[in-house]
Amino acid sequence: MTERLTCDVVVVGAGMVGAACALYAARAGLDVVVVDRGPVAGGTTGAGEGNLLVSDKKPGPELELALLSGRLWAELAAEPGLGAAFEYEAKGGLVVASTPDGLTALEGFAAGQRAAGVEAITVEAHRLPALEPHLAPGLAGGVYYPQDAQVMPTLAAAHLVRASGARLLTGRTVTEVLRTADGTVRGVRTDRGEIHAPAVVNAAGTWGGELAALAGVGLPVLPRRGFVLVTEPLPRLVRHKVYAADYVADVASDSAALQTSPVVEGTAAGPVLIGASRERVGFDRSFSLPVVRALAAGATRLFPFLERVRAMRTYVGFRPYMPDHLPAIGPDPRVPGLFHACGHEGAGIGLATGTGYLIAQVLGGKAPELGLGPFRPDRFDKSDVDASHIDEPDVDESDVDESDVDEFGGEFEDFGRESE
Repeated sequence: MTERLTCDVVVVGAGMVGAACALYAARAGLDVVVVDRGPVAGGTTGAGEGNLLVSDKKPGPELELALLSGRLWAELAAEPGLGAAFEYEAKGGLVVASTPDGLTALEGFAAGQRAAGVEAITVEAHRLPALEPHLAPGLAGGVYYPQDAQVMPTLAAAHLVRASGARLLTGRTVTEVLRTADGTVRGVRTDRGEIHAPAVVNAAGTWGGELAALAGVGLPVLPRRGFVLVTEPLPRLVRHKVYAADYVADVASDSAALQTSPVVEGTAAGPVLIGASRERVGFDRSFSLPVVRALAAGATRLFPFLERVRAMRTYVGFRPYMPDHLPAIGPDPRVPGLFHACGHEGAGIGLATGTGYLIAQVLGGKAPELGLGPFRPDRFDKSDVDASHIDEPDVDESDVDESDVDEFGGEFEDFGRESE
């Protein structure tokens, strides 16, 4: 049966950002339809750790968006039944340095963040055990960030979509962005029919460039692969999100090559999540034992007790990388009625609420709380857009689902050995 629906806004993408866009648009009084070819949180969101971070962001527009988003996440978590439903945990983050020089650089970074409104508390080496009793000895010190938090991303996306009251259409692939004779958006066509609306929000994450292309414009979104290692359920031995200071440099890097830096955090459900790796290899989701070994080795350097813990599984996801490390947020001046909310790379969970809130303000004809100039979708030149299609392997996207997992079992000491 061919569908034919009408609404005020079509949100393409039922991940965390799409869910937040739907929520705030609906609360602004708009009739919203969310459409996705897969399930809710079936893409990058389902492969995320659920981090809501300010600690890894330098002063600038992304940090401003993170601070806004953190405030909005806290407000949602305070709503009856909602925060508990998606396991919101304001546990804080701890960034550690292994050398005095590394600590000096970390303290300089934190000083700039403080000037921008971030709570950043220097922690001397002898005080680290008070925050993390099982942390490895011999570290030079660190910085504690009370504003860092975490949610369970799949639950968060599902509950925000439900709270929005939007009509949710899964299992539908958008095949065309419908436009009038003068180029203005009038909805989308899917493989099941048409959804007519004067506004379309591109919240397609890693596939945001493909949706933009359906509307006739370029958006240089590239997949950046990452693995997460999951342990067996444990008592709460890791209290915060803990990561090495070089993680910040990896996040900001433009390199397509493999980068790993230790990131360790406990969860409300018990398992410890371990990252982080980054590499641009297209949509290749092959299991990589050398990467997993590197993650395990880095984690045990921070928390030696993990050598005796069983690793239950690993999973892979694709971050939507943009050349300047800023997402595309707001109206596209090239196509009236097209709005973008994608390209957040690894920060999409944390920045989702701010993104959705700003999109809803613009959709409702209001001035956005933050200036959207740095996030303009048309800020890239043609070479950036062309580069987003170079050296990417052809894939059948129906086979790409980051929520799938590669299963393995083994002790951490096995994975922590040097690659042969």
